[in-house]
Amino acid sequence: MPNSSPYEKMLQECLRGELRVVNAGLPRSQKRLSDLLHEEYPHVICSDGSTHFFKRKELEHLASMINTEEQEALLLPMLIELGSNQAEAAIICQTDVEEKVISKTLNMPLTPKQGRITIYKPQLALLRKKLKTTTQYVFSPKILE
Repeated sequence: MPNSSPYEKMLQECLRGELRVVNAGLPRSQKRLSDLLHEEYPHVICSDGSTHFFKRKELEHLASMINTEEQEALLLPMLIELGSNQAEAAIICQTDVEEKVISKTLNMPLTPKQGRITIYKPQLALLRKKLKTTTQYVFSPKILE
């Protein structure tokens, strides 16, 4: 598929092979924060046919951190890549908006490298505590550098 988005390419890669089972709950596609804010029941459909619902409070919290244009650009759920290095995780950054909301959420400057922001276990725990439904794990064979 030459017109596949980076998200779709990553999703296909992660659903290949043995990781297909553990990643079956990944959303088929992401939605813009701006669109989710207008849904009565904000949600995405997952690859296994289930529905992933977003807490409105989290969506509003994210919206309060960024402007209207950035709300159009932010795709949810944000994906947290877990690999073989158990001390680290990586947030997949498709735009600068992910960097901005993750930096504000963790209250620290972060810099993406190769489309990913590396964080450590204590940061991951804090991030998931604040953004439980607007982030989702993706298990990957990639070694985080």
